[in-house]
Amino acid sequence: METTQNVTLAIPKNVLRKAKILAVQRNTSLSGLLTQTLADLVAHQEAYEQARQRNLALLKRGLDLGTQGQITWKREDLHER
Repeated sequence: METTQNVTLAIPKNVLRKAKILAVQRNTSLSGLLTQTLADLVAHQEAYEQARQRNLALLKRGLDLGTQGQITWKREDLHER
């Protein structure tokens, strides 16, 4: 079982009231609702960071455009006027 730690939050009363109602609608506690929301937020951020790192590595490595690194055309050929 994962270790938990209690925290104290300052939440506006109208938000707290609505959050309690939402928790009841989802058949969970306010603590459970907040825990799940924070876990989802953390997972989303971690997935974003992994995707970001993969894409940065891809940009650094470059893409194979089938040219074997040789440019066989001139700019004028691509942009005929």
